[in-house]
Amino acid sequence: MKFLENARFEAINAALCCEVENYRIEGRIESYSCKMAGNDKRLFKTLMQESADNHNPSDLQVLSPPQSTVSLSPVKSYGRSMSDGENYLCDTISTKTLFYLISTLNASFNPDYDFSNAKSHEFSKEPSPEWVLSAIDSHLQTAAYHMSGSLKQNLWSAIEDEIVLRECDVYSYNPDLSSDPFGEEGCTWSFNYFFYNKKLKRIVFFTCRATSEGVYGDSGMGTDLSMDESSDMMFDNEGELD
Repeated sequence: MKFLENARFEAINAALCCEVENYRIEGRIESYSCKMAGNDKRLFKTLMQESADNHNPSDLQVLSPPQSTVSLSPVKSYGRSMSDGENYLCDTISTKTLFYLISTLNASFNPDYDFSNAKSHEFSKEPSPEWVLSAIDSHLQTAAYHMSGSLKQNLWSAIEDEIVLRECDVYSYNPDLSSDPFGEEGCTWSFNYFFYNKKLKRIVFFTCRATSEGVYGDSGMGTDLSMDESSDMMFDNEGELD
């Protein structure tokens, strides 16, 4: 995956890393081109070989239920069911798309984590970009209820300009605690969303976590500014983000 520089994302990321109320928020948005590099090619060959070894002629990998379903009821955390009790089939993903998601994680968290052994059931396909936007806004406002409207507006405007949301499939990464890069003590919530535009051959990755006060140390990330102060500084020059 090739990292794509985006000045608007860099400014937004500065505002998404801050201390507010009883939390430290650490978030970032990154854009990647679905272009294979040396290590990517090796990973792709490995995944394709595993698919062949599993006698998978359709080249489709089974995903976990979407977070929208899981969040509705704990009973539905391992599947979706119709009102008459019949089960829906799980969503599937091609091995190539799974490769794109894993490679994005590797690129984003390099060199601290290696996701090459991640499996398809650790990912979900979400129902729509609109649902994901609402879920992300809800997470951020839970920790920072006074997050400025200008920050939200510019955040989604920047993502729209980079990826064209209506053309995207949205996936989430939901590993077990042992695989989660945000699974350390004190993390109250985290999310990892991939906005994948197949036509543009591009992925926008949005990752964020909230850590309880008193647990985190000096990680070198974030600032001592409140969310209001950080976003005010960020948008002093509106011309850069419009």
